[in-house]
Amino acid sequence: MKFGPVPIAEAAGAVAAHTVRAGDVIVRKGATIGEEDARKLAAAGLSEIVAVQFEAGDIDENTAAEQLARALAGRAVVTEAPFTGRVNLFAAAPGILRIDTAVIDALNAVDEAITVATLPALKPVVAGEMVGTVKIIPYAVPEKRIAEALERLGADRPIAIAEYRLKSVAVVSTLLPGLKTSVVDKTLRTMAERLEPAGATIERDRRVPHESPPLAEAIREAVAGPAELVVVFGASAITDRRDVVPQALTLAGGTVEHLGMPVDPGNLLMLGTLGGKPVIGAPGCARSPKENGFDWVLQRSLAGVPVSRADIQKMGVGGLLMEIVSRPQPRAPGRGEAAPVAGIVLAAGRSTRMGAGNKLLQEVRGKPLVRHAVEAQLASHAAPVIVVTGHQQDEVRAALAGLDVTVVHNPVFAEGLSGSLKAGLAALPKDVPGVVVSLGDMPNVTAGVIDRLAQAFADRADALAVAPTLLGQRGNPVLLSRAIFPEVAKLNGDQGARRLLDAAGDAVEEIALDDPAIALDIDTPEALRALTGQGPRN
Repeated sequence: MKFGPVPIAEAAGAVAAHTVRAGDVIVRKGATIGEEDARKLAAAGLSEIVAVQFEAGDIDENTAAEQLARALAGRAVVTEAPFTGRVNLFAAAPGILRIDTAVIDALNAVDEAITVATLPALKPVVAGEMVGTVKIIPYAVPEKRIAEALERLGADRPIAIAEYRLKSVAVVSTLLPGLKTSVVDKTLRTMAERLEPAGATIERDRRVPHESPPLAEAIREAVAGPAELVVVFGASAITDRRDVVPQALTLAGGTVEHLGMPVDPGNLLMLGTLGGKPVIGAPGCARSPKENGFDWVLQRSLAGVPVSRADIQKMGVGGLLMEIVSRPQPRAPGRGEAAPVAGIVLAAGRSTRMGAGNKLLQEVRGKPLVRHAVEAQLASHAAPVIVVTGHQQDEVRAALAGLDVTVVHNPVFAEGLSGSLKAGLAALPKDVPGVVVSLGDMPNVTAGVIDRLAQAFADRADALAVAPTLLGQRGNPVLLSRAIFPEVAKLNGDQGARRLLDAAGDAVEEIALDDPAIALDIDTPEALRALTGQGPRN
């Protein structure tokens, strides 16, 4: 292929490298220059044009792209018509995208003129989703280069869809005193949403005490039934192979293939088998609709893609999901974006349980404890962020130096939490639909937790509040809708968000998290020592 200036007298049959306008004639980039075009360009005063002239052995960009795309497209993958040297590939059915990455790498190494891009391997896709694209960079390439690329592809087509084929799932939930029925019910609804795009349904819902013998019997019954996959939601997280869920699977005659995974959230997942059927011990985060490691294993299992111990151990790169705002698959489409909520950090307490030193000013990981709580709010999508001070307000304000927050003082801080909550709400802009209320003595809460609450609020328009839960117990922070703000005026003394949540009843949206930070407040010398290894400083 020749590229460069071509005399107008020799331009007929060449391809315009750029759009050219002269007089009343326009020759578009990529268009073949005709005899009449050349005559008009010459009449307009042009003596030459930058163009492409094919040589013997060249193949045009569209033909080259089409040949490669057809050789790439495997099961349940279709190609569209070529245009400007590009052919896109699409999923013809929902499932898991399987890519032979070594082949794609080899293909991209043939020549800089030949490029293939795909979605990540093992990504869940829906019918009609673009999964790859072939792009030929110049207007033509030597045919021998395309022949070499096709030879590297071989007979196996490296881009294919493993279609979802498991359609029946049994769910076994264990129960402990204090675990609300509503938590299990919501878990089942979330699970059903995960299965819906794959065309799968929950065939069995069994609930048993959180003990190995009854759970083992429930697992045996589930495997003996029509279900093709068994999922166990434990009332308590799986922390060891000797824990209740792994022991139950072993007692039932099954095998624990692997415990744990390098994906966060999702670390505490169990992978096992019984009677040739997969048995998954779900981590606590699987109660939430947010993407987590459980989704990765579930999706592949539903598509019949083997998940081994080695497969799980390779999930670490890309396995940090806590801050990723993405829609898990399989998943029903249409989830909304996080609501534009504000943030409040309550930092007014007298810290009486810590002794002489103010807990909020104790050093944790090189900075004052309260600064961690405030920085988490600032790192989230919450805005603006209000900090309510009281006891030792000057020292607390100094601990937050340089942070973009609005500090308001609660003069009646000694009367309890309710005064601080009222002061914080009064400082909010009138147009914010809700606020995430954090406690200043919870330094391990992350921005990801705050954004999850906001996302849940956006997903449920009628929610008066959103609360995180750990093993069925509510924690902090909590999100309050503006609709519930008038109820704050009724609070007295040390009454806070817990009283509001109790009053809101079913209008509270609970988000199950596999995160102990939502239950960890540092308000005693023992708690501080456990966190930092040191006692409080006066």
